[in-house]
Amino acid sequence: MLQFSKRYPKKRAFITGAASGLGLALCRALAVDSWTIGISDINGVALANTKSELESIGATIFDYGLDVSDKDQYLIVVEKFLADVGGIDLLVNNAGVGDGGYVEEYGLENWDWLLSINLHGVIYGNALFIPTFKQQKSGTIINIASAAAFTSLPRMAAYNVSKAGVRALSETMSAELHSHGVQITCVMPTFFKTNVMQNARGNTDEVEMSKMIFATSDLTPERVAAYVLKKAGKGRFHVILPADAKFMFFMKRFFPSLLLRIFRLGEKKKETVRKRLRERYAKADKKGKVDHEYLDSVFKK
Repeated sequence: MLQFSKRYPKKRAFITGAASGLGLALCRALAVDSWTIGISDINGVALANTKSELESIGATIFDYGLDVSDKDQYLIVVEKFLADVGGIDLLVNNAGVGDGGYVEEYGLENWDWLLSINLHGVIYGNALFIPTFKQQKSGTIINIASAAAFTSLPRMAAYNVSKAGVRALSETMSAELHSHGVQITCVMPTFFKTNVMQNARGNTDEVEMSKMIFATSDLTPERVAAYVLKKAGKGRFHVILPADAKFMFFMKRFFPSLLLRIFRLGEKKKETVRKRLRERYAKADKKGKVDHEYLDSVFKK
């Protein structure tokens, strides 16, 4: 049994971006413990399939089509979920998109698009559910950020800003809500196999690099979900994985100038970095470790 199931016997959760990737993996883990889950996603077909799967596992499911960047629609969904379920014990702000590009080349309309989903969507979800959490004097909120929140790699400005914002929001909420019995957890993993890059708008070079990084990652949504629920269930605020993310977090905290110099050097030698990444990808592909079906479904460009 999950630690959350012991803490919250009513077992009521709401998860955004629930129809794929980490959101789906979290739903599956909760479904095994017979949670009542409000699942939301912008993809209606995938959402319907997710509902059927989770119900077959044993969960009680309420599904809501939701564009998290639409605050008016979000308000309607929150009101409906609370009316349907009667409260909430666990909120997971998971929906997000990934993309890359230089600050000046990315396009202001793309900045608006990415921030409206990755940052504003998380703000909306928290702001709309917090009154209920405070009234209940209990509950846990998990905000899915990224190691990008503290690494700030080049050619990822919009994504970095959005995830750093989620981390700052989470830290603020932790202080504000602690006395109300509400726990906050901020999750910051490195790349793992999700469809976060499915709607990327950046240039083709950056999308190609992302594809190779995803393809050679050992992290799976299931592994991340299990780790997140375990650590959050124990009350952890920062949940960082895997080991390379923890190392970078250590470097950022104690040697920030050194880490910045490393990133500057990496940008200066970016063609060498790309060459090595292509070689790593080719080696993994030769060994049959690249899931082409997954990659083709995500990277459609």
